[in-house]
Amino acid sequence: MESRSPLAEAFARKTDAELLYLTQHPQAFAPALVQAAWAELRQRGQVPAPEPPPPPAPPTPVPGLGSVAVTLGLAGLNVLVFLLMVAGGVDALHPSGQDLIRWGSNFTPLVARGEWWRLLTACVLHGGLAHLLLNTYALLVIGALLEPLVGRPRLLLAYALSGLGGSLASLWWHQPGWVNSVGASGAIFGLYGAMLTLTATNAARLSRPARAALFVHTLYIVGANFATGLMPGIDHAAHIGGLLAGALLAWPLSKGMRVRG
Repeated sequence: MESRSPLAEAFARKTDAELLYLTQHPQAFAPALVQAAWAELRQRGQVPAPEPPPPPAPPTPVPGLGSVAVTLGLAGLNVLVFLLMVAGGVDALHPSGQDLIRWGSNFTPLVARGEWWRLLTACVLHGGLAHLLLNTYALLVIGALLEPLVGRPRLLLAYALSGLGGSLASLWWHQPGWVNSVGASGAIFGLYGAMLTLTATNAARLSRPARAALFVHTLYIVGANFATGLMPGIDHAAHIGGLLAGALLAWPLSKGMRVRG
């Protein structure tokens, strides 16, 4: 049997009330006395033994570039096409309408003749360096937020179908006239619309604060784009068409989507 210290032996002869008084007034006694009182109370079963501290939580893994691979690929595609245009003699700052048509813009007369592929090729063309940089930045921001939530195939499908929806809306809006439209804005607005739907319905299973933050952030960007883009040459029909297409597509695309943290 393990021998006890003289202090422990002395405290073993004290009453519960005396021991509790020591523990309730620790500032009036030496720390060794207070600790001995606690030890004796635990020995008598008057207080539970202290539980071991919980193990430290594992560190949260930092997402790699693979989590935004499609976003980076789409941004790279836009930049590559622009560089090819410039290498082919197109003005980098102010490309002409004829140059854009030659490279595949959404030009009403040619689409009406059966060149439907222009509805998609127009989404990778841009009307100058400033246009490219603005859209590339917007794509990287919303893509980095959305792609980890929905996955690569869903993001790519939402982007392509939203771009198609934006091009069709542009053609419809400008009837009976014509339009010569380019840019990834319709597809990017589709990603905004998808984010708004996912956060409003919680299809991505996010916490309430995360949902609110993403919803408000996305809504602010959409509103700011419409508020500051009221200038000639901005195809808001494509923006609205892409936004609505992405918002509507997000719900069926989210079916079967795995729960995200």
